[in-house]
Amino acid sequence: MNKNFIFLILSFIFLFSCKKEEKKEEKREIGTYSIAQFMDNETVFGNSFSQDNSNLLVTSNRSGIFNIYTVPVAGGEFKAITNSDSSSVYAISYFPEDDRILFRMDDNGDEVFKLYLKKGDSIQRLTPAKNARAIFYNWANDDKSFYYASNQRDSRFMDLYKMDIESFTPKIVYENNEGYEVSAISNDGNYLALTKALNTNDSDLYLYNLKNKNLTKINQEKNANAAQDFSEDDRFLYYTTDAGSEFAYLMKYDIANKTSEKVLEKKWDIMGMGFSKNGKYRIVYVNEDAVNVVEVQDTETGENLELPNFENEFITGIGFSKDEKVAVLNVGGSHTPTNLYVYNLETKEVTKLTNVLNEEIAQEDLVEAEIIRYNSFDGLEIPAVYYKPLNASEANKVPALVWVHGGPGGQSRQNFSSFIQYLVNHGYAVLAVNNRGSSGYGKTFYQMDDQKHGEEDLKDVIEGKNWLVQQKDIDGGKIGIIGGSYGGFMTMAALTFAPEEFDAGVNLFGVTNWIRTLKSIPPWWESFKDALYLEMGDPYSQDSIRLKKISPLFHTEKVTKPLLVLQGSQDPRVLKVESDEIVEGVQKSGVPVEYVLFEDEGHGFVKKENQIEAYERTLQFLDKYLKGGETNPADSGTNPVEKIKVGTEKE
Repeated sequence: MNKNFIFLILSFIFLFSCKKEEKKEEKREIGTYSIAQFMDNETVFGNSFSQDNSNLLVTSNRSGIFNIYTVPVAGGEFKAITNSDSSSVYAISYFPEDDRILFRMDDNGDEVFKLYLKKGDSIQRLTPAKNARAIFYNWANDDKSFYYASNQRDSRFMDLYKMDIESFTPKIVYENNEGYEVSAISNDGNYLALTKALNTNDSDLYLYNLKNKNLTKINQEKNANAAQDFSEDDRFLYYTTDAGSEFAYLMKYDIANKTSEKVLEKKWDIMGMGFSKNGKYRIVYVNEDAVNVVEVQDTETGENLELPNFENEFITGIGFSKDEKVAVLNVGGSHTPTNLYVYNLETKEVTKLTNVLNEEIAQEDLVEAEIIRYNSFDGLEIPAVYYKPLNASEANKVPALVWVHGGPGGQSRQNFSSFIQYLVNHGYAVLAVNNRGSSGYGKTFYQMDDQKHGEEDLKDVIEGKNWLVQQKDIDGGKIGIIGGSYGGFMTMAALTFAPEEFDAGVNLFGVTNWIRTLKSIPPWWESFKDALYLEMGDPYSQDSIRLKKISPLFHTEKVTKPLLVLQGSQDPRVLKVESDEIVEGVQKSGVPVEYVLFEDEGHGFVKKENQIEAYERTLQFLDKYLKGGETNPADSGTNPVEKIKVGTEKE
């Protein structure tokens, strides 16, 4: 596992009861901000220290798209390392013993990543195969080479390679012919932890000996298993499992004795674990009710490391320097974009490196998230993340949106979102539902929507709307639905199969024809394909009957409410044709459809100019059809369709 331990950039909330008290006393005018102002909030992340700990390597979108920068650990100005104005560039790491830089880049969101070397002013592509994907794993323990995976040999499977950092000649380490996933690599390079997906929750876990080619299965029962890291001496493999439990807990496997023992268990999923470079610190991430809890243990003393306290903000991620003397902290909240701090573990000094909130936006005008729960149609409790405008009241009822996350199997979390804050700032309450099938609430809840998509999960979403209707400060006659990817599918399913429930819908690159989508998944998903088919259905079998039944594309005549569709042309997961055809189908019913196509985006929009266009168009659409009350345009007999293209189409 990567010894820098790639940390999650997720957010926390502060105590609702305290804030609620403040709101009662608060009487002031709330600022309203443009989407350009919100998108001027910077997104920055990175945890790679230079060899002398003087600089931190980060990725930031301050230029409009993601590029690489360095920033002094003592604080100071960012120095641009790359200046791409087309494809986003993502930093991986400094080289272990010098200031060369490793980074990755795809082609405008096509997800076919390549690895690159930056040395001085020169850039060298290290993985030259044109249509092959390359994913960095970690540096070898001797710091003379690194591991990466690529599907160059077979587009379906990711083989493991090792590349030395002098000649940059790759050598295949593990030829993957069975559809395994390499999850961890031992420090001595002799063992691999391999997983094999059985379904979208369960996986078998194996230990593979590269010397004698022996493959040892670790789990005995069918359950979720995920390798995390090897101990520094390679005696143990740490992994998470949910065997006999609703939630994942931490185990360690004794390689010599072939025995396992429980190490750590929480009331929620332990979703990640790893060691710092020399094994001094063990980092554990817990998914606690849609927030990320970070625990760091000193492995020498067994005591948890006392981390700095940040008023009204929380540490959501941590990464250590190679010598384990300094750490970079992610600090933020649902109402606060994430900043980077450096923490000196010897002096206890804390240095703030970034100030990502646009100075034109007042912090007190941003809305913190609240966790609420409501009962669904069958009594099942559904958790949701709720954002309410600061000026909403019984005397000033506001329109609302039900927000559906991606997936299937995703989760709406309490992380900062400029898009959500923009909508809330302009008077829309947002309820981000975690319908059945969402991760983070136990494996039973997670699997409750298997081969029931567009049915019971849709009912959960509708009950979320009903919860909003019951709130005294919500205008129950003005509620829309919005979502991306799987959330886009749910938006279309709601407008198609429950056309009277919502007053408008925003579909961001959503699936509308499950048969085509499941047949056209990217080739590198081959190892996960069978598991995906078990959850969704096999499009080459009788399951296709149900898949057609739940696919909105085949039922567009049922749509009666206005629709906005946003799509990236380079999307490898939800093809452009999905959005083309749903727009064409709904158009025939005389329902207003607006279509925004970004020629230089993939699955999600990462360029600021495109985000501004997409989110501003969304607000204009909602203002027209929710605040404006134009919710039954089909009666007019008109057929207003607006389609715009943004960006330059890829050659």
